[in-house]
Amino acid sequence: MPIGGIDPPTFALQVQRSTTELNGLPTDRPEALYGKKIPLADREMVESDLNAILKDADSINAAATTHTDLVLRAKELDIRVTSIHNASIMNAIGCCGLQLYNYSQTISIVFCSDSWRPDSFYDKIKQNRAIKLHALCLLDIKVKEQSIENMARGRKIYEPPRYMTVNQAVEQLLEVEEKRQEKVYSATTIGVGMSRIGAPDQRIICGTLQELLEADFGEPLHSLVLAGEMHFLEADILKTFAIIFDTFNQYAQVSDH
Repeated sequence: MPIGGIDPPTFALQVQRSTTELNGLPTDRPEALYGKKIPLADREMVESDLNAILKDADSINAAATTHTDLVLRAKELDIRVTSIHNASIMNAIGCCGLQLYNYSQTISIVFCSDSWRPDSFYDKIKQNRAIKLHALCLLDIKVKEQSIENMARGRKIYEPPRYMTVNQAVEQLLEVEEKRQEKVYSATTIGVGMSRIGAPDQRIICGTLQELLEADFGEPLHSLVLAGEMHFLEADILKTFAIIFDTFNQYAQVSDH
């Protein structure tokens, strides 16, 4: 956490859990640091009950993870808003060795269902690969979600949490390529699967998409990168995470400059 986030002496703090997990961090540790009880702001609170976060924020310091609607509501109430930047997968992903300025559009991959199999991410991946850049894929999280039946009946009964794995994401990617057949990527495309980045048990595994299908990435949260053309130094670092060196050398797209 940045030093600026610790500085305010009096505040109400909300920890957002709608799109992330705390990698096993118990809430009693930050509560001891701040000397405050920390409510966990789930998706329902962040999206439907912003008043609970903004309550009394005009008279005491309130802290929350950045959420566009929250900022807009605060400004409407003439509450001063300050952004204190923290670590994010958007920059922590650099730990795999692929340099951040060689990434293009970030892709979201959501869970498919029997009746809904979206493939809109395919076109963005196509654009990325046309300019030979890496693509970070953010994998779906389903926390405190209701079934259609429970929503229709107004019952606050929630489904068990689900976190998309790298293996599931790769399976969906290959399924869409099989359907679209535009040769945007293939089973031999080099990818990097990562889990729990920033935690002591983080994992970084590189291989073809076919190899990543069977790899063990451990506990969530997971992320996936589709590698574009690599600088030779990027390739040298990424190779240290390769499942099989020979297939990496065969299929990696490497530039000599």
